[in-house]
Amino acid sequence: MLQQPADGSTEIERRSSGLSAGAVDVLEANWTGRATMPSPTLYPHQWSWDSACIAMGYSRVDQKAAERELRALFAGQWRNGLLPHIVFSEGQSYFPGPEFWQTERSADAPQSPKTSGIVQPPVHTTAVLQVYRLGADRAAATAFLEELYPKLVAWHDYLYRERDRFDNGLIEIWHPWESGMDNSPLWDAALERIELGADEIPAYERVDVTVVDPAERPTNAEYDRYAYLVKLYRECNYDGECIRDACPFVMHDVLFNSLLVQADRDLAEIAGILGAADGARFVELADRTAAAIEAHLWDPEERTYLNVDVRLDKRVPVRSAASLAPLYAGVPAPARATELLEANRQLIVHVQPEGRAVASIAPGDPAFEPARYWRGPIWAMMNWVLYRGLRRYDAGGEASSVRAGLLELVRRDGFWEHYNPVTGHGQGAPQFAWTAGLVLDLMAAEGPAQ
Repeated sequence: MLQQPADGSTEIERRSSGLSAGAVDVLEANWTGRATMPSPTLYPHQWSWDSACIAMGYSRVDQKAAERELRALFAGQWRNGLLPHIVFSEGQSYFPGPEFWQTERSADAPQSPKTSGIVQPPVHTTAVLQVYRLGADRAAATAFLEELYPKLVAWHDYLYRERDRFDNGLIEIWHPWESGMDNSPLWDAALERIELGADEIPAYERVDVTVVDPAERPTNAEYDRYAYLVKLYRECNYDGECIRDACPFVMHDVLFNSLLVQADRDLAEIAGILGAADGARFVELADRTAAAIEAHLWDPEERTYLNVDVRLDKRVPVRSAASLAPLYAGVPAPARATELLEANRQLIVHVQPEGRAVASIAPGDPAFEPARYWRGPIWAMMNWVLYRGLRRYDAGGEASSVRAGLLELVRRDGFWEHYNPVTGHGQGAPQFAWTAGLVLDLMAAEGPAQ
């Protein structure tokens, strides 16, 4: 039986309050004066989908901070609508920094702030809508929505204009970093096909392995290919047509497209709130992309969603936490959703007797490495995606178990970048901001499904 502390709260309430306060402390400590960096030890700039997660966390406790975070991110948006995956701060050591990206080669890139030249998964519209919905200051919330709406439209239009090669609603990514799941086994075969001579690898020096255990980071061979791809984009002057023709890495990614389906629906809702005329267009885009996920990324034999390697026109036979992402956007019919969950049970690991968490790669997979970045560890973002997906399909008990599992990992070890699915210990960068932001969101999420 729970004991009642002297202040009248239950032990669960006391622990929850402490976890929320800790999350806010992490976010405030990582504030740079312009935006929130993911972690002071490894990521000293602003990352795109990290900031969307941070804003959703802040939307639960601080409306102004949530709005400020997203405004700072969109200050780096390109003229063609591209929302870059990094907006750089001044004077911070990091590879690849602005001198490596050389985005000034593109007339579309902003002169200031400096940015990278690729994108990350499009969860931003979902974040903007949540910040608006939860804003206590309704006048400020409406002004924020009006300000961000044209920027969101430009972002979605960029993706469908530049990244929908076959005009079927599926958006392609051109770099493993664009998936957010940088060194996942999903990319192994495609990267291995990129055979590089020594003169084709641009000179670079990694910073990440000097501050984090190299065993928890991508390999040097992977980084050689990451750097080569950036060099290719530089030589294309970041022109979309040039990259589409020349890039050896082209993927239809389950996670990216699933997040976009929901973002399209949220953009249609924003259009309705503001009385804009193009809301129906975004409903149509959401339906089209959802249909394309079903038609092209569902593998009936494996009973799961798999990425497609566009250069080979073949599905990538790797299950990952991303295989479950269509649940988040309500893509599969209920019967298929049940089938999908049953076929991917091996991805779900025990965290405590009542808690579960989705690992990035299943422990039984030959590519599984429990400590190495996206090759096995538990990530807050993927569990947030699964949680929302399970709630969408009225699997409230399973959703609550995933929520409890992630929160328990954070309670035990703190706000880490990721967690070992075997030991439960935190790994990667400490004081990680998107973990803190998503914890704040999940702490408040056991009301009606969102």
